[in-house]
Amino acid sequence: MTMQSPCSDSHETAVLGLDIGGTKTAAGIVLFRSGAVLNQRIIPTAPNRPGDQVLQDICRLATELKETAVVSGHPIAGIGAGVAELIGPNGEVTSSQTIQWNGMPVRDALSRIAPAVVESDVRAAALGEALLGAGKEFRCFVYVTVGTGISSCLVQDGQPHAGAHGNALVLATAPLSFNCPHCGEYCSTVLEEFASGPALSRRYFENSGETLLGGEEVTTRAEAGDKCAIEVVRSAGRALGVSVAFLANVLDPEAFVVGGGLGLDGRLYWRSMVESTRNHIWAEAGKSVPIVPAKLGKEVGFVGAAAAFWKKSIILK
Repeated sequence: MTMQSPCSDSHETAVLGLDIGGTKTAAGIVLFRSGAVLNQRIIPTAPNRPGDQVLQDICRLATELKETAVVSGHPIAGIGAGVAELIGPNGEVTSSQTIQWNGMPVRDALSRIAPAVVESDVRAAALGEALLGAGKEFRCFVYVTVGTGISSCLVQDGQPHAGAHGNALVLATAPLSFNCPHCGEYCSTVLEEFASGPALSRRYFENSGETLLGGEEVTTRAEAGDKCAIEVVRSAGRALGVSVAFLANVLDPEAFVVGGGLGLDGRLYWRSMVESTRNHIWAEAGKSVPIVPAKLGKEVGFVGAAAAFWKKSIILK
């Protein structure tokens, strides 16, 4: 794959970033090195459809934005795609937890539009924060994203850690299995099914009988004093904090940067998560670790995806 080298600072490189999530796909043209964003678009991902149909939508969106970029005088050098799945060392999709893309030639399809890089969404976002956001001041931090799913990524010296197979991002999908010490019942709890956005909606319905559209509606109800919502949100934040503290105990980072729609909610969920994290960190010196919101906000996904292409083009220059 041939990539164009970045232009000089006076003529920034335009890259198309795609943040392909379980609920929506956010896209935008990002200029490097500044990180300025042009021509944002959001479409529903609708991942329950066959994978080829989802890929057709993504390619159509990328083509439209590429054409818009040319008209605006910022032709793109390439495409960076962050995908809410496991991504192998060569950009191959290796899971179908959310989108039915396991083994599909996603990068090849995007490369017909422009040179493309495919990365996991959490590593892309972590890179964006390392280059342009809240992670810039830290040599070693952990990025945690909380939304439709929950994932994490260790970043050292500006480099997101991928692991041997690209799987070093699983934070909340592996079950915690144990026998209840009180009744003896076997429990197998999955954090993502308890503390993610969809989980908040489901748990609120199970306890109140009322259907809410998303986790943000539950957190809003909690702020308004809804007792059921308060319990659901507080317990979810506390549960997430246990896992974040586990990362602190194992990795000892300088900081945590938290993004994602629910991670940036900033209300009871955030407060409960931070309190629980600090309560479950074992070493006294680690209890004061900074826990900060992602600076790039809701743009972090596609900005980080664009950064993944831009950084690789620098390496291959």
